[in-house]
Amino acid sequence: MGVEPHLFRIRRHRLAVLPAGSVPLRVLHLSDLHLAPWQRHKMRWVRGLAALEPDLVVNTGDNLSAPIVPAVVDTYGELLDVPGVFVLGSNDFFAPQAKNPARYLLGPSEIEDERPPQPLPTRELVEALSSRGWSLLDNRNAALTVNGVRLSLSGLGDAHMDRDGITADHPAFDPEADLRIGVTHAPYLRTLDAFARAGADLVCAGHTHGGQLRIPFWGAPVTNCDLDRTRARGVFDHLGVPVHVSAGLGFSPFAPARFACPPEVTLLELVPRTA
Repeated sequence: MGVEPHLFRIRRHRLAVLPAGSVPLRVLHLSDLHLAPWQRHKMRWVRGLAALEPDLVVNTGDNLSAPIVPAVVDTYGELLDVPGVFVLGSNDFFAPQAKNPARYLLGPSEIEDERPPQPLPTRELVEALSSRGWSLLDNRNAALTVNGVRLSLSGLGDAHMDRDGITADHPAFDPEADLRIGVTHAPYLRTLDAFARAGADLVCAGHTHGGQLRIPFWGAPVTNCDLDRTRARGVFDHLGVPVHVSAGLGFSPFAPARFACPPEVTLLELVPRTA
């Protein structure tokens, strides 16, 4: 369990979600970096992901474990030169705190603790990523054209912190776009329902860590949200919409272990529906 957190991997999925005749897109889905100052190996490995030459980067939050925004920017490196979007997770607002790990097995963790939470430099993080061209999608929309494909992207804030701004008018997508992507940190069912109602073609989320400690031949014991444990990571269908949940790259420094669930990023190859 102490070695596996350093065994980074690239998971690949091929999804037929583009209109006929579209040029395929390579989408790199990053999530749950949870970067700490001593994680030099992780920093080097993520920096090298630019060699994958993605067309779009989707970052689904929890970048920080400490107030080290410059190190996060350096870690993403040349990926920040690629068109990208991002949302924030709870650990982009507050530093993780020591808690009884048994509570995690009993249901979704609570943001509140007996001690006041330690704020993290959220504004600095947002400004750093935005200044490099990535678009913040917390309860916002964005439009991009990548390889001639018109993308409509709509995001929701972290439902784990009740920051998801679901209304009658949000999330919302441009009906004329070639591809509509919903982005959020925590895949609570209410967020997935909202994206499906709005007409998403694809949803990306993180937060679950894939279960983090998986049981071989059985899977994740928990998802840290109301999503079924069998959907803790990977691609699955929700109300006719493909959803990708990343198992993420990190962990809380107070639970520095993964088992049968190596840290990962995902390269999503999006191809025309007729392919």
